[in-house]
Amino acid sequence: MRIVAVTGMPGAGKSTAAQALVAKGWKRVVMGDVIREETKRRGLEPDSKNTGEVMKQLRKEHGEAAVADLCMRAVEKTGSALVVVDGIRSIHEVEVFKRKAMVILVAVHASPERRYALLRERGRRDDPLTREMFTARDERELGVGIGSAIALADEMVSNEHASPEELASAMSEIVGRWSNPVDD
Repeated sequence: MRIVAVTGMPGAGKSTAAQALVAKGWKRVVMGDVIREETKRRGLEPDSKNTGEVMKQLRKEHGEAAVADLCMRAVEKTGSALVVVDGIRSIHEVEVFKRKAMVILVAVHASPERRYALLRERGRRDDPLTREMFTARDERELGVGIGSAIALADEMVSNEHASPEELASAMSEIVGRWSNPVDD
């Protein structure tokens, strides 16, 4: 099995990058969806505050890789040999996937200004409504280790000035090189 693990700060463009692979037949598992489902299962509204608390609680109760453990079940249920995992937040999570598959970690980067603008456009239920909420979410993500995942990524894609098509193309190119390496 091959897994492309996608990391990046909230709003950087992870989902757009992951969708480029879905368009090529890869199956997609979204780590945030697993958290939103767990939040609902606990009888809570899946807003930013509650999903953040559930994510931290899972990690406290079951370890740093708790969310990845839940996601691995979803990966296995796809029955696919090619899976893109959208939303890596720590190196501990990457290690879970490496136990079962060949993994490449790709970070998507965009500045805070660009990410805030993209999140405001997206308008998902758990997106920050204010700049203060945006900053608090960034701090929460950095607190669980996303900075290390970004820093230790195998590849980096910039979404600072890219169109969705350019971001998708860059992602496809990276994964194409990894999936079909050229022998020298």
